[in-house]
Amino acid sequence: MHLVIPFAAPLSDAGREALRGLRWPRLQALLAGRHGERDEGDEYSLSPPHERALARAWGWAGADGQLPFAAALAAADGVDTGDLAWGLLTPVHWRLGTDQVSLFDPAALQLDEATSRTFYDAVCGLYTSEGFVMHWAAPLRWYLAHESLRQLATASLDRVIGRNVDRWLPAGADARLLGRLQNEAQMTLYTHPLNDEREARRQPTVNSVWLSGCGVAQPCRGQAQVDDRLRHCALAEDWPRWAKSWAQIDEELPALSTPLARLTLCGERSALSFALPARGLWSQISARFARTDLAQALATL
Repeated sequence: MHLVIPFAAPLSDAGREALRGLRWPRLQALLAGRHGERDEGDEYSLSPPHERALARAWGWAGADGQLPFAAALAAADGVDTGDLAWGLLTPVHWRLGTDQVSLFDPAALQLDEATSRTFYDAVCGLYTSEGFVMHWAAPLRWYLAHESLRQLATASLDRVIGRNVDRWLPAGADARLLGRLQNEAQMTLYTHPLNDEREARRQPTVNSVWLSGCGVAQPCRGQAQVDDRLRHCALAEDWPRWAKSWAQIDEELPALSTPLARLTLCGERSALSFALPARGLWSQISARFARTDLAQALATL
């Protein structure tokens, strides 16, 4: 099994302080004496390190922001993706601050099916009138297909949550139509009665949509499993809960039902991937005396 752990290392000062206080006795023993392969990047790439790691594990090709996660999710949701270019359209809340507009974590909207379908129906016609194919699959998974999505580079939601949306908006000729449709969707949602009801209940409104994961489906030629327990607490900058989740992951490593063949630890810039072949006798003896400074290694991600 290839295990991918996103948000294994944070960038914020508070997150790094939490990182320095962590201990991973089982993980350190597993990685002792092993050398990882690095995927170097920065925090401004459209595709975060864990998405790049999954794409490599699955044998996908694609430039930054052009990895077809939407098509893969749609197929898993039972959509016949064919040779169309798909995108994931997520209902979101844009929070207006004093000097920027930031994106609220969509999971915190707590949309049920009926509410999500109502908002979906409100904006669906805007897109179908321009030739888009639309499909509702789940409260936070709306799909659309169109030729303009074939080479469109978009930012992952994991890049945008809690951040200024301006720097992450799609650019280029193919993005113009989508930008106009997003503006029209925002105006439609702003005046929707359901948002008035949510506002009265002090719930965040659904006032925009976010497009990501665009492209044509590619076959998955490998296997990988994602442990995303660190994700929500990292995005919420809840570092005590993040540290607790890391401790749980470390504690459960020996109990995995399928032995690990590869482990990839992903930060916000880079990733470190370890091949984990079974150790011979000499390697077992050497590993007992080897020391892996995991906190230092994670701090570079």
